[in-house]
Amino acid sequence: MNKDMASFIQDNLEEIIARWQELMKEDSEERFFKIMSQDVIDKTSREFAELMISNLYEGETNYENRLKDFTNKVVRFGWSISFVMKAITHFTTVVYNMLEENGTIREDNMKVYVMTFTAWITPMRDGIVETYAKTWERTVQLQKIALQELSASLIPVFDKISVMPLVGTIDTERAKLIMENLLEGVVKHRAEVVLLDITGVPVVDTMVAHHIIQAADAVRLVGAKCMLVGIRPEIAQTIVTLGINLKDFTTTSTLQRGVEQALAWTNRQIVEVEED
Repeated sequence: MNKDMASFIQDNLEEIIARWQELMKEDSEERFFKIMSQDVIDKTSREFAELMISNLYEGETNYENRLKDFTNKVVRFGWSISFVMKAITHFTTVVYNMLEENGTIREDNMKVYVMTFTAWITPMRDGIVETYAKTWERTVQLQKIALQELSASLIPVFDKISVMPLVGTIDTERAKLIMENLLEGVVKHRAEVVLLDITGVPVVDTMVAHHIIQAADAVRLVGAKCMLVGIRPEIAQTIVTLGINLKDFTTTSTLQRGVEQALAWTNRQIVEVEED
């Protein structure tokens, strides 16, 4: 029966995809069918349909490879797991209704077909959830690594002055990376002043402040000064409320003011040049 159903789907694939797309477009919560081009929608829909069919007749290895490739793709497209489940449900509904319409499914064999559909869809749901979870975890981990690498680099902005922009939550693992990059950068760029820019840090609690203080102490040990910039009003209020001691720090509210102070420490200043 699996091969017969697979043959039916293949013979009526265009109509099945068209009906399936209509059902998916009716879901107002899903952006994929609203923002993607029709070519991308058609190509992805066909791949999804082929994945659904492959579970009926392909070997386990081929099916798992196809499942992995498709799941990687929809994760990149931003499909939620609930949307994937809806896609499976709608596809199954379309196939079932069309089999009813052409008289294949009747009252006398309905129970057999329900069992067949259950045996077809249940392993697929389980497989997609498992593969989706693994793919999403891997994607999040790669994004985390990329964020760590991008947000923990020391950037020279003037001779003897460097800036390290910090973005995202600072945990113990990131603090270690920040410390390593900070010390290596100070030596490499021969920085005399380092500005730690926390504009992109959403929360500064006791642990985050501890990591920042450790980084500043390490900078001083290699002969450079450290300044904390980008302190927003809400962050300043949190620091005061928690009783965090930053008295050994020079702090400013913006990076611009920090750069001006750093230039003053290195006996320079920004001047306006009048045009003749």
